Parts: sequence; structure tokens; C-alpha cells
Amino acid sequence: MARLPELELTPHTGGRDAVDAPPLPELDGTRLRSGPDLPAQVVQDLELTRSAPTGEMPVAMLQELDTGRAQDDGVRTAAPVGAVVCRYCRNVQAVGLLCDNCGMRLPRARLAATAVAAKGQQDEDGWMACPSCHTRGRAGRACSECGTRLQEQA
Repeated sequence: MARLPELELTPHTGGRDAVDAPPLPELDGTRLRSGPDLPAQVVQDLELTRSAPTGEMPVAMLQELDTGRAQDDGVRTAAPVGAVVCRYCRNVQAVGLLCDNCGMRLPRARLAATAVAAKGQQDEDGWMACPSCHTRGRAGRACSECGTRLQEQA
């Protein structure tokens, strides 16, 4: 390592050197000795550990509270298909299990078991749907979206 000639060397021999620093008399009055000067005092009307007894209180049920279920009207919410919106970054994406923008998992609806079984079969050109995320892929390989191994069903 080459020394730079413009830098001054300040040698340190180690150890502690005595420094002459006399105490300032005007600061001596503000110094705490070994704790507060006054002992702790108890406040008679203040107790933080318990509250006063409340006595017997009547408990009444709410008359307007309905604990039952609503009658079934037969209308069902359709499962979301097609493009989905990432709930974290609001990226709109049509395919894939993970968001292309932030990498979080996209909300996808699971298809019924009969639809999955019909789609799980291999097409004539070797493509099949992944049983986990329903992305098309080649049989015998890992899914490009979720990594599940695509296996032919006998």
C-alpha cells in the first residue's frame, strides 16, 4: 500500500491519556445524584389494578337481531372466466397463475370435476390442461405456469 504524501500521519501510541477537564461549577446544581430527590407518593383515589363493582345488570336479547339465514333465491354468481385483475397491482391478465407485473398469485375459479376430467385428457396433438391451473401444456412435462407434472390419464 502506497502512502499519500499530502496526508498527515497522526501516530497513536495506544492507551488513554489524561485530559485536564475541570468540572464547571454552574452545572453542578442540575446534576442528579443517584435518583429522584423525592420519594414516590401514593395517590389515594387512584388505583389502576381494578374497577369498582358494577352490581347486577339485566341482560336483554336484541329483538331486531336475526340469527337465521336468508331464503335461497336460486340465483348463483357466475364463476369468473377470461381476464382477471391482480388484487395487488391491478394488472389485467388473461392467462397464467401468477401476475406478470408483481408476481403474486391471481384469483382463479376452480372448474367442476367433470369439466376438469374432460379437459384433462390429451388432445390429438399432445396438448392437455394442467390439473392445477388449467393451463395448456404437453403431457409428460412440467406446467409452464405452476410447475405441476402433466401426466397422461389412462
